[in-house]
Amino acid sequence: MVESPTRNTALTLSHEHTAATSSGYMMLIVMLVALGFGLFGASLLQDESTLGGALVAIAALVIAFVACGFYMQQPNQATAITLFGAYKGTDRKTGLRWLLPWLARKKVSLRANNMISERLKVNDLRGNPIEIAAQVVWRVTDTAQALFDIDDYKAFVIVQIEAAVRTIGARYPYDDFEHQEVTLRGNHDQVAAELRAELIARLATAGITVDECGFTHLAYASEIAGAMLRRQQAQAVVAARKTLVEGAVGMVEMALALLSEKNVVELDDERRAAMVSNLMVVLCGERDTQPVVNAGSLYQ
Repeated sequence: MVESPTRNTALTLSHEHTAATSSGYMMLIVMLVALGFGLFGASLLQDESTLGGALVAIAALVIAFVACGFYMQQPNQATAITLFGAYKGTDRKTGLRWLLPWLARKKVSLRANNMISERLKVNDLRGNPIEIAAQVVWRVTDTAQALFDIDDYKAFVIVQIEAAVRTIGARYPYDDFEHQEVTLRGNHDQVAAELRAELIARLATAGITVDECGFTHLAYASEIAGAMLRRQQAQAVVAARKTLVEGAVGMVEMALALLSEKNVVELDDERRAAMVSNLMVVLCGERDTQPVVNAGSLYQ
């Protein structure tokens, strides 16, 4: 006996379309008219008229039928309509609305939601552990996909935000001391735009879009934070020393050039080297220099 291969059934994608609903105010008028007929029929009951009883019964049925179909809808809300489990459309109009009582209704908020993810520990491109958290502004754009393609779209958003943050965090280094690469710390806007594109692609199946996102926390993990701080301090000291030495060399060159140009003093190579050494010590030293007065000749 040959077993049939396992079938992988694809997800049936839903798409939002407009539902056939009515204005609740018009149906409210119908209910008031039915109430008027019911009161008129009740007045005929005093004369033991069969017409009065029929009017009261019909008015009661109409009022009960119409009253069961009312629902309120606020701005930036939508109502998905189903009939025995089949999707029949979405109503986005606001105010008092009405539809047939046997149609099921489920409201969905279309308002923007602001969510801040938990601090996640991620290894960046160079393998350094970092802590990262993101803030995301999202909203539902397709109610049918949000309700019928995803079991719990709010939980789905939380999981996808975490996955996207981990993906982007591992795609770039935290910092680049040579300023030659795109980094998480130095290129915040570019990385945030890429995070938004990643989230939009991940949440498209849920009918959700992302309006804004960015990092709320970005730092080295505690186990390497001290070592990275010392590295940054060393890099800063080296950069400052480099700038200081370049400036000192320029000042020494200028001093020697002016002395030669104005014939203040003639220096041989040995005294020129000694003067350069003294000037570099004065200009590059961290402490104040102590002058030594030479009371003898230049060569003593």
